[in-house]
This record gives sequence, C-alpha cells and structure tokens, in this order.
Amino acid sequence: MINLVNEKLILLNQDAKDWKDAIKKACEPLLNEGKIKETYVDGIIENVIKSGPYIVIAPHVAIPHTHPDKGVIENAIGICVLKNPIKFGNEANDPVKYLFTLAAISGNKHIESLSSLALLLEDEKFYKVLDNSKDSKDVMLFLQEYERNKGNV
Repeated sequence: MINLVNEKLILLNQDAKDWKDAIKKACEPLLNEGKIKETYVDGIIENVIKSGPYIVIAPHVAIPHTHPDKGVIENAIGICVLKNPIKFGNEANDPVKYLFTLAAISGNKHIESLSSLALLLEDEKFYKVLDNSKDSKDVMLFLQEYERNKGNV
C-alpha cells in the first residue's frame, strides 16, 4: 500500500456538490501526478451511470476505479476525504465520506492493490487519522507506521 500512495495523492476536507464531483475531486491528484488520464475519470463516471454505485463498497467508503485500458499510466491509490458526505445512490452504504481511487495497470495489480487496501479499511484508527489530520503528511506517517508494524498501530 505504502508504495502506491504519497502525500500528493491525498486530499483532506474536500467539498463536492454531488457524486460526480466527488469522483472528479478524488481523481484530480492522480491526474496531476501523471498516474491516470482524463479518460479514466470519464470511465469511472460512465460505469457508475451504467451499473449503479458498485464502487461504494462499505458504509461511507467508495473505491472509484474502472478498466486499466481506460487510461491508467501507473499503479496508484488516491485518498480523498469529503468535508460533507455525498449520496451515491447506495442505500446500504451512503453517504460516502472516504474515496480511495484505485489505478492499476493490470487485473493482477488491481487485486494486489485491493487486498492491501482492504486490511486498512477495516481499521477504525485509519478513519480517525483521516478525519483528524491537518495535512497529508499525518496520513502518510500513519500509513508508514501501519506498514512497519503490520497493522498494529
């Protein structure tokens, strides 16, 4: 996980007007850092329109992603925390506050990235860090400590 995210890929306390805007905000750092192309963002939005809010995977958590051929340049995970949670249309898990944008160059990398993220998403301490951090350095420090101690932070 730690090799997929960096301070520039983390956005805290973000405003979004709707779910599309939330996805665009969450993807922005990956675009700026050359990890994905604009077509990847469009692909995520198109898939949600077509298939529903399948990216909302747990209460308050979405993992925006689409097929690698839609414009992944490099493996990465972006983290975006919304100031005010947004409804995506998933009754069981709305509203979404945390978006973890997944960019994987292949199916295998996609599964590897998801498995490392899944363990982290089960840790309540992680959400507290996301909610209380003043900047992305705090989040990175937590992730480094988490990885060093195999989740025992």
